[in-house]
Amino acid sequence: MLAAVYEAYGPPEVVRVAEVPKPSLGSSEVLVRVVAAAVTRGDTLQRAADFPPGTGAGGRLALGVRGPRRKILGCVFAGEVVGVGERVTDVSVGDRVCGVKGMEAGTHAQYVVARASACVPIPSDVSMRQAAATLFGGTTAVYFLERGGIAAGARVLVNGASGEIGLMATQIARARGAYVTGVASAANAALVRRLGANAVVDYTREPLSAHTERYDLVLDTVGNLGASDADRLLTSGGKLVLLRASLGQMLSPSRALVTGSSLGRSDGAADLLRGVADGSIEPIIDSTMALEDVVSAHRRVDSRHKVGSVLLDMDKDAA
Repeated sequence: MLAAVYEAYGPPEVVRVAEVPKPSLGSSEVLVRVVAAAVTRGDTLQRAADFPPGTGAGGRLALGVRGPRRKILGCVFAGEVVGVGERVTDVSVGDRVCGVKGMEAGTHAQYVVARASACVPIPSDVSMRQAAATLFGGTTAVYFLERGGIAAGARVLVNGASGEIGLMATQIARARGAYVTGVASAANAALVRRLGANAVVDYTREPLSAHTERYDLVLDTVGNLGASDADRLLTSGGKLVLLRASLGQMLSPSRALVTGSSLGRSDGAADLLRGVADGSIEPIIDSTMALEDVVSAHRRVDSRHKVGSVLLDMDKDAA
């Protein structure tokens, strides 16, 4: 099969398309022909070995000290089941499924194996692209919003509201009854409002360092907020949720700081897909590229200007 592989850490150009063996199928796994896979910020940070301050040594130990242990990136897939292990009883050949993989990665390929228990059925009126564009941002947003204690009536600030996670967080927080303020550029303000934000802060005109409103929950998807911002932005008892936290922030005794990792988790995936099916959740696709254009996909994510998800479409490549 064809896959996007990388053998050294570095810029987008370290990724190349190569022919590799099709993954072997375990007894409790399914083999999926990938139709769509997301290229996420997590993928590009892993490719570049770009770890938060203080976590570099641990990150290298986890991924590979001299070079990546696992050569194929990608944590999200949507596709069709083409093989099932002998112990699999609840997934069948021909099923349309999607899923989130953790450290195993491997979804930037024509085929991927996944635990049957980790596969989520795709509703009939949800496309493969929509499913792939929903999972990473949606499940990450659910996990961290719940870690921050999202509740009806809460005042929520989403920093990076036009990104893959931010757009989902905006919709999910609003659906749970929060008053949502999104931080985005003027160019993306209308979209952020349409997807549920009650207000938008244009960071090009009002940097967050000058913002004076207070919130019950601040979700930082960008990585430019810290403890001093918590004192300024939070109400009493409020939480600052950091998706990209330094080691010092992880070890901070402050009850206002919330950190963690959603890697490999699929919190709320089935509910999110039902939301896509009934129109209450809208996945935004920034761009869709063929597997052979994977370097361009990485560049687009690295630009920090994408709006929503960047996808690899394997059928587009085959066409």
